Amino acid sequence: MKDNIIVRDAIEEDIAQMLEIYNEVILYTTAVYDYEAHTMEMRHKWFTERKRDGLPVIVVAEGDAVLGFGSFGLFRPWQAYRFTVEHSLYVKKEYRGKGISKLILPGLIEIAEKMGKHVMMAGIDAENLASIKLHEQFGFDKVAHMKQVGFKFNRWLDLVFYQLMLKENQD
Repeated sequence: MKDNIIVRDAIEEDIAQMLEIYNEVILYTTAVYDYEAHTMEMRHKWFTERKRDGLPVIVVAEGDAVLGFGSFGLFRPWQAYRFTVEHSLYVKKEYRGKGISKLILPGLIEIAEKMGKHVMMAGIDAENLASIKLHEQFGFDKVAHMKQVGFKFNRWLDLVFYQLMLKENQD
């Protein structure tokens, strides 16, 4: 990887590139169980809400080019889940398999620990072996396998959940 690649907080100027990455994932992969591309308005609203709620959005960038991004939000909306977050990370197609996710995930884990979160969850398509391997490398454990809960590209999809107990918050 090049020396001029950095991890930083996302800024408004990154939204269009994050949208492009996200829409490619929606339209051509099973990493997001959605069918239709999102609009700039949708992605801007998502970004604004994350920032308003104090939730991270980080990017891996090379100059002005966003190569990947990640964030997390509440795992479920009820108060008892407030110490559990579910994260997502997405990488530009031509940079997948080049270590970009390995730059995003530790940043999200560190932020979650500093925010006093206790558990980080990842929902992953069961056939996404690269994402499963990534999460296992960072200490995530498989805790659930839900069969045929999604339907995309004319086939049923299994969803697996991986969980990380955050180190600083295991009391």
